Amino acid sequence: MKSLKTSIKYLTPYLFLISFSLLLISCTDNTLANKEHLVFRYNEYANINTLDPAFSRTLQDNSANNQLFNGLVQLDSALNIKPCIAKNWTISNDAITYTFNLRNDVYFHKHELFGDRLTRLVTAKDFEYSLNRLRDEKVAAPGSWVLNKVDDFKAINDTIFQITLKQPFPAFIGLLSMKYCSVVPKEIVTHYGTEFRSNPIGTGPFKFKRWEENIKLVLRRNENYFEKDSKGNPLPYLEAVAITFLPDKQSEFLQFAQGNIDYLSGLDASYKDELLTADGKLRSAYSETVNMIRGPYLNTEYLGFYLDSKTPEIQSKLIRKAINYGFDRKKMMLYLNNGVGNPANGGFIPKGLQGYNESIGFSYLPDKAKQLVDQFKKESGISNPEITLITTSNYLSFCEFIQRELEKAGLTINVDVMPEATLRSARSNGKVDMFRSSWVADYLDAENYLSIFYSKNFAPNGSNYFHFKNTQLDSLYNNAFTITDIEKRKHMYTTMDSIAMQNAIMVPLFYDEVIRFTRKRVSGLGINPINLLDLRQVKKN
Repeated sequence: MKSLKTSIKYLTPYLFLISFSLLLISCTDNTLANKEHLVFRYNEYANINTLDPAFSRTLQDNSANNQLFNGLVQLDSALNIKPCIAKNWTISNDAITYTFNLRNDVYFHKHELFGDRLTRLVTAKDFEYSLNRLRDEKVAAPGSWVLNKVDDFKAINDTIFQITLKQPFPAFIGLLSMKYCSVVPKEIVTHYGTEFRSNPIGTGPFKFKRWEENIKLVLRRNENYFEKDSKGNPLPYLEAVAITFLPDKQSEFLQFAQGNIDYLSGLDASYKDELLTADGKLRSAYSETVNMIRGPYLNTEYLGFYLDSKTPEIQSKLIRKAINYGFDRKKMMLYLNNGVGNPANGGFIPKGLQGYNESIGFSYLPDKAKQLVDQFKKESGISNPEITLITTSNYLSFCEFIQRELEKAGLTINVDVMPEATLRSARSNGKVDMFRSSWVADYLDAENYLSIFYSKNFAPNGSNYFHFKNTQLDSLYNNAFTITDIEKRKHMYTTMDSIAMQNAIMVPLFYDEVIRFTRKRVSGLGINPINLLDLRQVKKN
């Protein structure tokens, strides 16, 4: 176990950068000097790529843009669809036409291009422009796919916006909650062009103040924000948000431990044993100064097989099932992740989504695994079955654990490490037989997970990295789009997931958890299954 004192010793090279970055933040605006309790500070080690919601494709981009922009609808902490700029909506009987009634009190952040008033009211025409921009091929926004099932959309008048689908798609309303669908003002985007990414104007609870890339980002309170709390008080409560970009998780933890930042997200091997006990409890050294929040995360970590591989072991369902049976997921999570995360004894659909069923997966049966490997040896004539598993360094310990466990069953697994970008490319192009990966929900419907099994989504043109094809699953997948009854759709989703598990095309490892740490002075942060940062109701004492 590495102590905080030891961590400081090895982090000396970072100290000047840390101090300099925090000094810049603290000196950003003299009006904040006496408002420390109203400034929320955190670090984003993975950096932020853009402040343009049409290009907001990563969790860190979304968390920043969630403070700056709003859309028609939004999610609450339980991932229910709630009104936002649209105060209500109706869906036609054929589930094709969505009609949104907009609020008439939502204004864009102030900017001199708006004229004397420095702002203007958001209208349905702004949503028409924003969605047209999203699917404009010249803009080439990565979020354009959310409109693939949209036939048309138009502003009926200033406060009514209508969207028509090509066919019924029950998950569509969830897609509209994504940051891609945020409203942006035409005159500002036209003025800045591609530089809108660093000059954002939205409607969110905070407005853009300053961004020095790789160093700091500062947001200030939007005094004209339209939402209020349950008691009628204006939101947000904070005066500002200050974000640093220290690129190392251990130095980020050091800043949190010293009280220089208010919030830490996730668990990293560099500090997990310093912060948590072996069974996932907060250590006594931090219990008086730190709060820990945990909850389900819509993320499935898994090992995948490329079924078009020429390797006999990969082609064999016996071997693929043996791997699923051959290691103890509960033990793996306890010893390698301090008990954070739920062992994936169900299917690919994670806990929290319709269709999840814990009975369709694989339990730990080491004798069964050995029996299946022995059967493969006998039928194939291969005396020493062997597979190469490709992973990234972050998950090496998990893969080595599985490697050791499968040795007991008579299966050799060689573990190789690749950089994330290299592995992603190799996986998409069928260059790896067995790979570690993860699937985080893009939107709140299990169809998002099941699309990875659909035969028309073969990689590299889609997300079916396994090249799995099953006629029954394809038929169920297509039919699910026409089913609006959630219970019927849930049953279809479970059936599709069970087909994939019966064919053992992947090895679910665990369903991740959101884990957040805040200083005791912070309240109101909350948690949600997509780990999106929402600072509207955060307070600092």
